[in-house]
Amino acid sequence: MKSHSDSSLPLTVVTGATGVLGRRVVDGLLSSGRPVRAVSRRPRHSVLPPAVEVVAGDVHEPSTLGTAFEAARALVLIAVPDTAVEVVACARAAGIEHIVVVSSAAVTAGHDTTYNLPVERAVRESGLDWSIVRPGEFATNALLIWGPSIRSGRRVVEPFPAQTGNPIHEQDIADVIVADLLDPDRRGRIDTIVGPDTLTKREQVARIAEAVGEEIALDEVTPEQALTFYRGQGGFAADNADWLYGFTSYDGVEGVADEPREAHRDSDDAYLTLAEVLGRPGRSYAEWARDHASEFTGTVV
Repeated sequence: MKSHSDSSLPLTVVTGATGVLGRRVVDGLLSSGRPVRAVSRRPRHSVLPPAVEVVAGDVHEPSTLGTAFEAARALVLIAVPDTAVEVVACARAAGIEHIVVVSSAAVTAGHDTTYNLPVERAVRESGLDWSIVRPGEFATNALLIWGPSIRSGRRVVEPFPAQTGNPIHEQDIADVIVADLLDPDRRGRIDTIVGPDTLTKREQVARIAEAVGEEIALDEVTPEQALTFYRGQGGFAADNADWLYGFTSYDGVEGVADEPREAHRDSDDAYLTLAEVLGRPGRSYAEWARDHASEFTGTVV
């Protein structure tokens, strides 16, 4: 396998390239020899491999993307619904032929009608080739929601410890995106992907505790108490607490809670594991926890 990019191969533009998922997509493309251009609002501050061309641009402002899309043939697009139609038009005008949309399993479940779904529609109606990847729950959400209290007091606050899910390793999501970019036969696919393990919240905490080698207390609280706690914590947890704990729908409608996804699982075969999508097992939640153990203990350099 090549360790450097080949300029004779099609150039791929990656939006969100410095994020937890985008960075892994960049690495996967580079390891396959594909040239990569990363779009960043702050290109001087992006920490990416030297082989990556980093250009200024913002998918929230399509007028900034002309240079970013120039001479490219493929695009990895994160969801920004307000500008999706303009961004896709800009991509088409620049000669991009294939767009891989990073969407959400909430579209498959019918919960997301206003955020990722409009982006999917814009791409599917563009006349360009497309692939859509709809990840289920990112395992990394545990770092964003539980991480601060685990680091400070080896404690998790959770109102629904028996709720089950199939968290997916971010590297598995990236691997599907890269496969869609590299294999022309994967165009026109919509893959809703989930992790291989069905685990309760309590079991997820236990896997994290095993990975860090320390006990982690799980404090079962009411949804109202969880809402107050995570609003106070701030960040991702505060931004998503109303939806996570049943006070709004995924689309932000107050007083309407989405039906849990696991209720769909038995009757809907649209939720696929990596074994079904790429023909190899997905990474376990225990492996994910080991990969991030230092981030839960606060020992990251």
